[in-house]
Amino acid sequence: MTVDDTGSGADGDGRVDPEPAPDSADPGEDPLALRLEGLILGAERRYTPFQAARSAGVSMELASRFWRAMGFADIGQAKALTEADVLALRRLAGLVEAGLLSEAMAVQVARSTGQTTARLAEWQIDSFLEGLTEPPEPGMTRTEVTYPIVELLLPELQEFLVYVWRRQLAASAGRVVQAGDDEEMVDRRLAVGFADLVGFTRLTRRMEEEELGELVEAFETTSADLVAARGGRLIKTLGDEVLYAADDAGTAAEIALLLVETMANDETMPELRVGIAFGTVTTRMGDVFGTTVNLASRLTSIAPKDAVLVDTAFAEELIRTGDAPASEAAAAEETAAAEKEGAEPPAYRFALQPMWQRPVRGLGVVEPWLLTRRGARGGDSS
Repeated sequence: MTVDDTGSGADGDGRVDPEPAPDSADPGEDPLALRLEGLILGAERRYTPFQAARSAGVSMELASRFWRAMGFADIGQAKALTEADVLALRRLAGLVEAGLLSEAMAVQVARSTGQTTARLAEWQIDSFLEGLTEPPEPGMTRTEVTYPIVELLLPELQEFLVYVWRRQLAASAGRVVQAGDDEEMVDRRLAVGFADLVGFTRLTRRMEEEELGELVEAFETTSADLVAARGGRLIKTLGDEVLYAADDAGTAAEIALLLVETMANDETMPELRVGIAFGTVTTRMGDVFGTTVNLASRLTSIAPKDAVLVDTAFAEELIRTGDAPASEAAAAEETAAAEKEGAEPPAYRFALQPMWQRPVRGLGVVEPWLLTRRGARGGDSS
């Protein structure tokens, strides 16, 4: 729902013309689509983009930036906007005027919100709403059942969305205020892991679309559940790959090994490989960037099937926190010394095996470490 900045509304020297004549609504628009729009938006169409910007007290240029950032399509000067669109513009502009947000930050807020909710809305329509609106009786059309279903679901889904958002906001805010300094709020030291299904491209040529979709959904769902349950954060899913982060190396290691073990116990799943790196990470709009992320991705590409490779910084962090011994020889010496003194030997969760150094494209020579569980334990370690 963006507009042409150079269209009706401003002349060549920047002065605003009188209110342009709005285009009429497309007479070919589906009546049910219009009714659903009115139901979901809770208001009727009243404004052209020019009128909405003027009513909100913002320039067309700024309004266009906000709308584009939110991912709305260009509607020219059709009368398709509601009072809610005016209020949203007024709120964003008000945050800028009050000095709470810079204009660039307000655009980022619009973009991050738009991108996230667009994906959510697509999923709800494609996977959720579509199934619910299957005609319950012969002779009924989907059109006849869609409107009442949406009418019943809308308030519940809205309340649930706000609840989850507040919960996530509280968790994220808690992590930020615990950061050591201002720089750490943006550039933080995190463990970043990639988990990748092996041979996924070959699978896409052999499997039916529906079967492939079910496999991807099962992989993403299982991964998301494991990451969340163990205290990590799922950054994004890419079909055959998931990216997650954790504040400490031990949590990231546990997640990685659980992912490999869980997928290995599922005969319908291909093998999995995981790469993890530890270091400074830049966070932007819910995503993570930087050399640490790139290294984790490269480690994944060279990891053996059903195995986890980590970088040296990650291995050193596990050793520092007492989650893994510096070597098996050192662990044996510690155990012998503890037994001699009648004390409990160290209880390490993980084992690290250095692998051959190798050049990694764009990152120079790295020394990967193979991460495994220590001892004979398998499966869930809780």
